[in-house]
Amino acid sequence: MGELVDQVDKRDQVLGVVERGAAMRHRLLHRIATTVCRDADGRFLVHRRADTHPRFPGQFDWMLGGAVHTGESYEKAAARELTEELGVVARPRFVLKFLCEGALSPYWLGLHEVVVRGPVHPDPAEISWHTWLPPTELSALAAQDSFVPDAREALTRYRALNTPSASPSEARDHRK
Repeated sequence: MGELVDQVDKRDQVLGVVERGAAMRHRLLHRIATTVCRDADGRFLVHRRADTHPRFPGQFDWMLGGAVHTGESYEKAAARELTEELGVVARPRFVLKFLCEGALSPYWLGLHEVVVRGPVHPDPAEISWHTWLPPTELSALAAQDSFVPDAREALTRYRALNTPSASPSEARDHRK
């Protein structure tokens, strides 16, 4: 059996437990936690998803993350995914949550952020390439068809908050 996630309603209240693949196939609402990484200069970590990734292979993204496991908080899931995908141990700061219609299936998206001051160690099964981009270059990349559509919507909502770059929590240099 695959990942178990909480099936939720339009108010993000738990209805039951479902396998993530089934949630996506049947378009059942569930939860996704993501983290946006910035460096000390305010640049954003942008990556290209691995060509073998099951969702949006080879496309560019500015968020790292995945499904919130059943009974797990958005914050714990964001921290877990950050460690799994980037080799960074941190406590990402919650920024926003919204109901995302999703290109593949609808879900609640919890977006977090963190400042990364040390090296990153991307999991090659998840990330094939990465770099740090200033906000203007991230905007240009997000306008391209090769950018994950759900990530584009999250970027628009993130910008609307005018989140100061100094407020994200800080990540320490930890390797997997």
